[in-house]
Amino acid sequence: MLTSLEQSAFSTWLLSSNSIWAYPTVLTLHTFGMMVLVGAALMIDLRLLGFGRGIPLQSMDRLFRVMWVAFALNAVTGTMLFVADASKRGPSLIFWTKLAFVALGLVMAVLIRRRNFEGSAETVVISGAAKRLAIVSLLAWSAAITAGRLLAYVA
Repeated sequence: MLTSLEQSAFSTWLLSSNSIWAYPTVLTLHTFGMMVLVGAALMIDLRLLGFGRGIPLQSMDRLFRVMWVAFALNAVTGTMLFVADASKRGPSLIFWTKLAFVALGLVMAVLIRRRNFEGSAETVVISGAAKRLAIVSLLAWSAAITAGRLLAYVA
């Protein structure tokens, strides 16, 4: 099945087209999506860890919408990149490790939002649990990016 995905007309076009709209654009959009997703998570995480105390925590709630739009972009472009190299990526431990860290980062984002942003009252004191979630989030996104970069060189 992975080989048939990789040999599909779409995969052939993506990898062998001279069009700027093929592989270069998909890869650029994937990188941009990750930058926006992780950048938004980073701002929230750092705020929970005590940086930017002058910024009301509740004002950062809109960043979650930005994160989900960026994740949707990455899901689409990531699927496109996977199809182009399915037989190599499918069995790759590094690829599945990357996806696991992305999933962990998304779970942390959901938990952070539920525990710190739902409700109308401004959080005055950020709990130790919120700080631990922020640390796990930072580590998860750092590991996902690292694993993603390793895919280009190791797997």
